Amino acid sequence: MTYATLQGLTDRYGAEMIERLTDRADPPAEAIDTSVVDRALLDTDGVIDGYLRARYLTPLPEVPAQVADVALSIAIWKLHRWSPDEKIAEDYRDALRTLREIAAGTIILTVATSAPSATGGTGARLTDRERPLTAANLKGFI
Repeated sequence: MTYATLQGLTDRYGAEMIERLTDRADPPAEAIDTSVVDRALLDTDGVIDGYLRARYLTPLPEVPAQVADVALSIAIWKLHRWSPDEKIAEDYRDALRTLREIAAGTIILTVATSAPSATGGTGARLTDRERPLTAANLKGFI
C-alpha cells in the first residue's frame, strides 16, 4: 500500500496533467502510463518512510490525512522530468518541511503503531565510587 494513489493524483491535479507527465512513449500513447506513476509513488513512499522511521514504525498501516497530502505533493513533483512550476515546487518544499516537523515530534500522527523515541538510557544515573561521606566517617559531626 502506498501513501498516495493514482486516483488521488488524478483527483487533485487532473487526468490531463497526469497524462502529460507520464506519457513518455514515442509517439505519445495519449494515456496515463501507470508504470511511471507507480515508480513515482514508490519513490515517494521511500522519502516519507525515511523521515518517519525515527519516530514511527514504517510503513504506516493506515494513512493519516497529513501523510496523504504530503505524499501527493511529493509524487507530483517526482513525476516532473523538468523543472515544475513554482506552485508544485513550493508544495514540495512545504511537504518536506512537514515531514521534518513530524520527525522532530512537532506534528504528531495518530497512528496505532507509533513507537516511542528511544533515548538510549533509563534516566537513572549510577556511580561506581564509594560515598566519601558516610555515617561511619562522620561520627561525632552528626
